[in-house]
Amino acid sequence: MSIGYLTPDESAPVVWRGPMLLKAIQQLLHEVDWAGVGGLDILVLDLPPGTGDIQLSIAQQVPVDGAVIVSTPHVLAVKDAVKGVGMFEKVGVPVLGLVRNMGVFKCPCCGGETEVFGGNDKVDQMCQEKRIQLLGDVPLHPNIGEDGSRGKPTVAAEPESERAKIFMEVARKVAAKVGLRV
Repeated sequence: MSIGYLTPDESAPVVWRGPMLLKAIQQLLHEVDWAGVGGLDILVLDLPPGTGDIQLSIAQQVPVDGAVIVSTPHVLAVKDAVKGVGMFEKVGVPVLGLVRNMGVFKCPCCGGETEVFGGNDKVDQMCQEKRIQLLGDVPLHPNIGEDGSRGKPTVAAEPESERAKIFMEVARKVAAKVGLRV
């Protein structure tokens, strides 16, 4: 399910104030016939960074087994991630871990690695300070975006790629933390 299905024009921006966003979240959580598609083992909500109404409403309306924080190693993104961890702790949602996104770019020509946002140690330090597990390190790679644009995530489009293996390992770790057998 996607908010994109609720907008008449896929190229138009979604410009909604709090009440409209909250109504959309309520519809997603309570009006989608999840049982009609075979039920759910797990529901993943990809939310923008922050500590706003959407995150609070979800934590209050449905049982949440945990949150996974995703952050680039950029200093501002890490600061947002720390705030997200704090908010989930405050509302009683366990933080299952953190995924470092786009920490490294590996050049396809020479094989050299570049830390695009600077040192990855900011994420490591935050995980250590907050006592949360680093679940995985997703590299910056053009195929991840291209695969998604084609409607086929990297794990399906290129299942043997190193990127797909990282995504699958993150999924296994999260599944184990919420008690799912993989």
